Amino acid sequence: MKQSSVSFTTRLSLVLAVLLLAYGAFVALIGRQFAHEQAQESLQRLSHGLARHIVAQWPEITAADPAGADGAARQALLQMLMTVNPAVQVYLLDADGRVQHYIGEPGMVRQHQVDLAAVRAFLAGADLPLRGTDPMGSAVPRIFSAAMFPPRAGDTRPPGYLYVVLDGTAREQVAAQLGAERLWQGVAWASLVGLLLTLALGVFTFRRLSLPVRRLAAEMDAYQRREAGSPGPAAAAGGPPAGDEVQTLARAFGELRTRVETQAEREHRQTADHREMMASVAHDLRTPLTALHGHLEALAQGSLQTEAPAARATVLQAALAQSRKVGRLSQQLFELAALQSGDPVLQRERFALDEVVSDAVQKFEVGHTEPPVTLQGLPPGRLELNGDLQLIERALTNLIDNAVRHAPTQQPVRVSLRREGTQAEILIEDSGPGLPTELQQRLAQGLSLREPPIKRRSGGIGGLGLAIAQRVAVLHGGSLRPLPSPGGGTRLCLLLPLAAP
Repeated sequence: MKQSSVSFTTRLSLVLAVLLLAYGAFVALIGRQFAHEQAQESLQRLSHGLARHIVAQWPEITAADPAGADGAARQALLQMLMTVNPAVQVYLLDADGRVQHYIGEPGMVRQHQVDLAAVRAFLAGADLPLRGTDPMGSAVPRIFSAAMFPPRAGDTRPPGYLYVVLDGTAREQVAAQLGAERLWQGVAWASLVGLLLTLALGVFTFRRLSLPVRRLAAEMDAYQRREAGSPGPAAAAGGPPAGDEVQTLARAFGELRTRVETQAEREHRQTADHREMMASVAHDLRTPLTALHGHLEALAQGSLQTEAPAARATVLQAALAQSRKVGRLSQQLFELAALQSGDPVLQRERFALDEVVSDAVQKFEVGHTEPPVTLQGLPPGRLELNGDLQLIERALTNLIDNAVRHAPTQQPVRVSLRREGTQAEILIEDSGPGLPTELQQRLAQGLSLREPPIKRRSGGIGGLGLAIAQRVAVLHGGSLRPLPSPGGGTRLCLLLPLAAP
């Protein structure tokens, strides 16, 4: 999830500002339309009887023959109307709604046909405002006042109509210059002030409501930074995390859930590995203990008393061999548990590694082991190591002992020591069947040989000596790796960092 650089409170404030601005614009448009409608209705109501009054008071201008009407009377009427309301336009219509005369400057009429439907609705008292045709040709419906000429004797049709437009173009121009501009200025200022006040109140409310969320996000962010081992400025100062608090909480919850699931899975796997380890250890101990018990029973029952001393000695040696096997396995398990428990303390000292390797080889030579163990290669000179002497010696002993137990009797186990830059390289080679595939892969990748434990086909666990040597090498900053062996067998390389001169 991409982390937002804007806080949750800021985003809420921006959304509130946009919504308020949109609402203000909507209200302004609706208010403008409503005010325009109200002004139109008010003007039409105030001027509702204007045409009727003109017809009643100036009958000479409504003569059937417009050309014969009194020109002076029309001019006086126009001047009076223009004085009262410069925006009005007075038209004389015939019975079909055609403009017969316009009281004003000639040539201004562009639409000579007026829709009589609106005129009849006006005369019938329909709801206001009513809009009719604009003879000036603006194509914009206009509010008007209308009256029918008095009928004459013998007329079968209405003699005509007086049609007065109340909001002509002159009024529109003045309203656009004054009324609309002032109206919009007032609306703009009112909207701006209302927006700022509402926004300030909304931001204050949002910050108060989101304060617990921001505090929780800051604590989660600080906890994650401490877990990662790299406390940042926000965590050190105790301030809120950068970015969106909700995203911070969501990310922290996701990482916490992943960590808990991973930990639960690891504990489950460790529990299963521990059960398998105990079962394997029990299997490895049961076989020599059973044999040892059988040999001791034979000796204790006296069934071998009549046998030759050589037979009794053979049984005794077999019992001792099984006892040594049990002791070796118990010792290896104890050493491996000590090396893997937490952070073992190394008894570091400076010693000569070449002497330790030579002593380890001689120890096997003294025991007349089969196959023999030989030290090969040119002496590298004095190589000093700063580490735990007993652990290094134990690792070498385990590696050589493994090679001796798995190598054919006719082929010697070869040990060599050489310097490789700032490291000492100890090679142990044998001509045996080689390491199991899984064991070799783990060594090559630097993975632990005990987590999870490696099972043998015959049951039990294997590689305890190798696991001890690997752990000792890691504790000293080195490694244990397998090397290619073209002639067969096993080649193991124990790398250890040399002490600074």
